[in-house]
Amino acid sequence: MSVRFLTAQLAQQIDEELMNAVGAFSLDQLMELAGLACAQTLSTVYSKEKYPKVLVCCGSGNQGGDGLVAARHLGMFGYEPTIYMPKPGSKDIYQVAPAKQCINMGISIIPPPASAEELPRVLQSSNVILDAIFGFSFKPPVRATLISASGLPIVSVDIPSGWDVELGNAEGVGLNPDVLLSLTAPKIGAKYFKGRHFLGGRFVPKAMQEKFQLNLPEYPGFDQIAELPRNYRM
Repeated sequence: MSVRFLTAQLAQQIDEELMNAVGAFSLDQLMELAGLACAQTLSTVYSKEKYPKVLVCCGSGNQGGDGLVAARHLGMFGYEPTIYMPKPGSKDIYQVAPAKQCINMGISIIPPPASAEELPRVLQSSNVILDAIFGFSFKPPVRATLISASGLPIVSVDIPSGWDVELGNAEGVGLNPDVLLSLTAPKIGAKYFKGRHFLGGRFVPKAMQEKFQLNLPEYPGFDQIAELPRNYRM
């Protein structure tokens, strides 16, 4: 039985249930687990020996918070992350915990208004990009063209920035990553993705998996991610 692909509405409903009495997770717990899965995905595909310098692109929502957590874990893994923030998040959980933890680790953060001017220079000195920008809520313009034109490998979180959650990159304005990490379950738009596809979210209770008929694969060992086979779209 194949894994279920989620509409935007269903993905939001599952997120809400994860944070109510059924899942009993707090937002910061989910962000921590998602960020760890992001860091593990990147390090699985791109070793720190060949790709030590990671540009972590963080948007203003929860996805950007996942990116900040991932940057901290990547630093712990031995990478050299730099955080690019075109628009910092306004939530306390975003500003106080993840960003402060990165600062305490000495991870460089390029905030606006300097970010636009600094991006070309940082791209030149990076080896790989973690895309945690806008996901579902992406609307042009964003400097996606500059990021794409860098030629660097890209790992996108949940849905590539610029893609519609259900239509994929139909407008042709989104990033074209080499690797995608879907959180909880793949979104319908991910059916149009052709690269290496991982699943992260080893926190969905069995009862919730059964309720929504997610048909999630088994996670190997103690890994926080599972790679989806090439025929997962069937």
